[in-house]
Amino acid sequence: MSLARNILKSFLAKSQPEGVGATVRRCISARNTIDPFLMCDLFEVSPPAGFPDHPHRGFETVTYMLEGTTAHEDFEGNKGLIGPGDVQWMTAGRGIIHSEMPVTKSKGIQLWVNLSSKDKKIAPSYQDLKSSQIPIATPDSGVEVKVIAGTSHGITSKIFTRTPTMLMDFKLSKGKSVVQDIPIDFQGFIFVLEGSGYFGGNSFKGNENHALYFENNGGDHINVEAKDEDVRFMLIAGKPLGEPIESYGPFVMNTKEEIAQTRHDFMNYTNGFEKARGWQSTIGYGVSNIDFTNFETKAKK
Repeated sequence: MSLARNILKSFLAKSQPEGVGATVRRCISARNTIDPFLMCDLFEVSPPAGFPDHPHRGFETVTYMLEGTTAHEDFEGNKGLIGPGDVQWMTAGRGIIHSEMPVTKSKGIQLWVNLSSKDKKIAPSYQDLKSSQIPIATPDSGVEVKVIAGTSHGITSKIFTRTPTMLMDFKLSKGKSVVQDIPIDFQGFIFVLEGSGYFGGNSFKGNENHALYFENNGGDHINVEAKDEDVRFMLIAGKPLGEPIESYGPFVMNTKEEIAQTRHDFMNYTNGFEKARGWQSTIGYGVSNIDFTNFETKAKK
């Protein structure tokens, strides 16, 4: 028998400073994770602020641009632009150092997806999709689902998720409703980007900039209704890894010993961080004098 997910709780994601001059609304954090998700921010940033050279190990970062354009560059030689509606799914794996700096006033979602212990030391890689390459489901007039990861109403994303993940951008016009299937072993949340709606079997009202957490009640779908006004929201859900988490800033592993080894590797340019020695991005300390024409390079494997 089909059972709807309920909304267990919600909270307002308040604006706070992050990076160098950026602001974020954080709906998932190291103190409040939802396995397999480690962090989720709605970020807003304008030049010359941004997120200059910094490392990662042990997870994936997903950047979905809502407005504006951001430049990306890493120590492997990869660089490019992430424009409105584009997504970059970066697997940090055993280690990467990169820079993310806005070319224009920018707004977007960044999600950190944990990797299982068997995947934490894989080689870094990217899955980049332009907005036009991301499929859209339209189950009804006035209902649009941009399927970044997972499946919605028969439409499946091209993104490969090592950790099974759903990531979708919903737009509902006033008076419309939608039902989205969710595997019963997934857990996750909704972040309301614009407007308000009624979510779950308990018709919980969710307002703009609020995160709504699913109840793990064995439900296989969630229903949403835009009663009062148009609503836009992100649906984020994934299969829990059920593994221990030890983190230190941008490093996420399973044990304290692995974190100690990661810090050693980072400081000594070993085991995945060899290319960090002497590397500095061209964008990390300002983009005002950079010509972004043809600013895209893929590292040779």
